[in-house]
Amino acid sequence: MASLEIYKSCLEGNVKCPPSKSYTHRAIAIASLAEGKSTISNPLISRDTMATISGCQILGVKIEKSNENVNCIQIVGKNQFETPKDIINAENSGTTIRILTSMASLVKNGYTILTGDESLKTRPMKPLISALNQLGVHAFSSNEKNTPPLIVKGGGIKGGLVSIEGGISSQFISSLLISCIYSLSDIDIRVTGNQVSIPYIISTIETMKKFGVSIKHDKEYLNYNITNTRYHPTNFTIPGDFSSASLIIAAGVLCGRKISIEGMNFHYPQGDMEIIDIVRKMGGDITVNKGKGEVIIYGSNSLDGIECNLVNCPDLLPAISIISLKSRKPVRIFGISHARFKETDRISIITKELRKMGVNISEKEDGLLINPVTCLKNAEFDSHNDHRLFMAFTIASMLTNKSIVRGAESIDVSYPSFLAEIKRLGANVNLRE
Repeated sequence: MASLEIYKSCLEGNVKCPPSKSYTHRAIAIASLAEGKSTISNPLISRDTMATISGCQILGVKIEKSNENVNCIQIVGKNQFETPKDIINAENSGTTIRILTSMASLVKNGYTILTGDESLKTRPMKPLISALNQLGVHAFSSNEKNTPPLIVKGGGIKGGLVSIEGGISSQFISSLLISCIYSLSDIDIRVTGNQVSIPYIISTIETMKKFGVSIKHDKEYLNYNITNTRYHPTNFTIPGDFSSASLIIAAGVLCGRKISIEGMNFHYPQGDMEIIDIVRKMGGDITVNKGKGEVIIYGSNSLDGIECNLVNCPDLLPAISIISLKSRKPVRIFGISHARFKETDRISIITKELRKMGVNISEKEDGLLINPVTCLKNAEFDSHNDHRLFMAFTIASMLTNKSIVRGAESIDVSYPSFLAEIKRLGANVNLRE
């Protein structure tokens, strides 16, 4: 496992925000279900999104780079698939396996097997399996824990009323919405409990609109009505990723002079836009130019404490956790019990790893309490191969004289150019194989 040596650093300069991982997944999947040729511009090409591309290709979709524009991919979709000739390997991508599980029900005949890496094989799938079963799809796990590998029998989605738990992941709802427009009869979805990460569902619905499909739902996003319709091929440009930008913003707050993040699109909904308001409430110096798609962040010596409910933006947990290192009052993060079902149990690992720096941090069932830090110690971090935790611990380490973070390979999941970008901004880091 590759490690990174990090020394005290001061960052300054411009960064172009990488494309959104979540919008790239959705655009590829939906274009794969639209009969005809679609063009996806500015896609994120990373380990996670390549897993979605590979999975759709195994279902028989033609996906290739554009001859006219190297920053585009062209997708020739279909709304019914032939029996896959291979197993779909979603690698580390929860979004991939969840979206493609529903898509696999649209295979004409035969079975589809979906699996992933060791981390993905621990991710819960029971709510989606149960929902598909209610809709007449024979889908099941290979084990009693209802985790991958999964097996889905083709033959289509029959339709009807389905009840699904909303408290673990919004990806289950997004998966159903994307594929269920091709059900044989209308579908009514009823979400039980509290729905987490609603902005990700909104981004799914907005992407579907770009391909000509509108979904009826209530204002709480707990009830949906889906009628049989079809996608139309289109050209879609992927916006910049606020999830990745949140970590560059954290770097600017902790050890920046002035960092400008370019390529942001404020017109497409993304829950992680909340990072801007959170930094402002903490007293951070951040400015936004929506017309230019630019965010500018300046370093801060001291921030205010805050209470953050991240129920709709759990991917901000790593960024807010390290921004809290500059707070002179306690920071309480809550509403994120579902963050325990990400690539890792992020609540538990952040608690364990930040304590190595001397941080007084308490783990709660649904979040963290981080108390003011007087002195940070050098540390050796284990990111547990979680891409967002690797980036967060790397940034936090720039406040120490010398620290080490293990798991550098993970960044290709969402932000392959991360190390190159922070080096260009002035980060003093060395990669050790």
